[in-house]
Amino acid sequence: MSMMNQGRPSAPGAVAPAHLAPTVTGNKALMLEEPLIFENGSVDVTGVDLEAVPAHKSRLAGLERSAPIGLPGLAEGEAVRHYTRLSRQNYGIDLGLFPLGSCTMKHNPRLNEKMARLPGFGDVHPLQPQDTVQGAFELIHRLAHWLKTLTNMPAVAMTPKAGAHGELCGILAIRAALEARGDARKVVLVPESAHGTNPATAAFCGYEVESIPANARGRVDTDALIARLGPDVAAVMITNPNTCGLFEPDMKRISDAVHAAGAYVYCDGANFNAIVGRVRPGDLGVDAMHINLHKTFSTPHGGGGPGSGPVVFSEALAPYAPIPFVVEEEAAPGIRGADNRRFHLIEEETANAEHHENSFGRLSAFHGQMGMFVRALAYIESHGADGLRQVAEDAVLNANYILRSLDDVMSAPFGASGPCMHEALFDDSYLKDSGITTLDVAKAMIDEGFHPMTMYFPLVVHGAMLIEPTETESRGRLDQFIEAMRALAAAAKSGDTTRFATAPHFAPRSRLDETRAARTPILAWKPATDERQAAE
Repeated sequence: MSMMNQGRPSAPGAVAPAHLAPTVTGNKALMLEEPLIFENGSVDVTGVDLEAVPAHKSRLAGLERSAPIGLPGLAEGEAVRHYTRLSRQNYGIDLGLFPLGSCTMKHNPRLNEKMARLPGFGDVHPLQPQDTVQGAFELIHRLAHWLKTLTNMPAVAMTPKAGAHGELCGILAIRAALEARGDARKVVLVPESAHGTNPATAAFCGYEVESIPANARGRVDTDALIARLGPDVAAVMITNPNTCGLFEPDMKRISDAVHAAGAYVYCDGANFNAIVGRVRPGDLGVDAMHINLHKTFSTPHGGGGPGSGPVVFSEALAPYAPIPFVVEEEAAPGIRGADNRRFHLIEEETANAEHHENSFGRLSAFHGQMGMFVRALAYIESHGADGLRQVAEDAVLNANYILRSLDDVMSAPFGASGPCMHEALFDDSYLKDSGITTLDVAKAMIDEGFHPMTMYFPLVVHGAMLIEPTETESRGRLDQFIEAMRALAAAAKSGDTTRFATAPHFAPRSRLDETRAARTPILAWKPATDERQAAE
């Protein structure tokens, strides 16, 4: 055994001696340096032979291209290598823990991905005749049923494409309900602990936004909220569990007071994964709530891909829900549906007198995101009722395990407020007088092989570090993360600034000037013309 270990690093994480010169290629063993595709390829090379384009008369009215586009060409093998090498420099949930607070970056079962790619789901087109997509309609209808069941709400709009889009849907329904009774109200109340999109949505819909403070326990100041209610308040937008990772225990009292004042309750359901199967928002008096399918019910998150934010409605708001929506009806003669059922998409406002008779109208061109719906239903039905309860329980257990494993070396502003929900919140007070910031700690986490947590959010906490482990992380992986965070906290308190000031040290790129990158982005590439530019 000793012979087999000769010449190998003595411990994980060992690095090459400092006196060794950089490699000729710039590569570091299996960490391969990769130039830009513009540097790697050539405009006079292509991996595919194409026939010359015949001359034709332009129809662009003088807007046609006056010079070659200048895209680099690569042989197929080089193109594959280029993007594979770039992918090795990226971090994803398939590599390790992704502790971004508020984002729920969890493992997504491959079964759900397989279902989303089934023929008929993966290649369905939104302009197909309705009789050719009965299976898709049935799936949407079935998912809608379970979303209503899990929330104890009588109606749901499936069209919203993401959380903020769902907020827009809910507030537009609230505005339509108020207008229907001739009640012009101008103000929406938003607690400090709500998601930042909440006030933006209310303002976008023409409302004045007033903030409600949080109390010392990180929850909404219920007395202050109730005191502000009046005939000018249209709605309260409250996030529960809130952005500090805490449950709002006064939710029912708040809802009752809001309804007594003639207003409506909008709940931001982005954190539904912490209570799914355990708490039904309809029982708490919620009138409208969006559900981020990609957070609670499994879809790859990030990268600007498709989202989905169905909105459930109370009985008071159901008539104002948007079109289109799927209804179930008896199969017409000659049309065979499952169990003699047929599903129909109501798309015209004049055709919905029986359903959503006062709809505020169309929210989007088509009826939601099919891939998202398939993944969500696969997730729900494969887990079952007991499995969904365990999802919430494990998410809360993992977050509290991190909170209590770190609160003696890091500072948890609401650690004394009782258990957290799905995420653990820390601030930067443990770094006081160390010269080290939240950003420094985040960059040092990269050296330890972890994606940084969410930084400086929520804004109500100075130097916030928001960590959400999700329900899919094992105790072993959490223990490794906790060990790394405790070591970083100890190093910071010891004054070891060299470990933090220029971190990350072992990543493909060292610390970047993020402010400069944001203010002076390079949006076009051209080769360096001299040594000075090349050095830059």
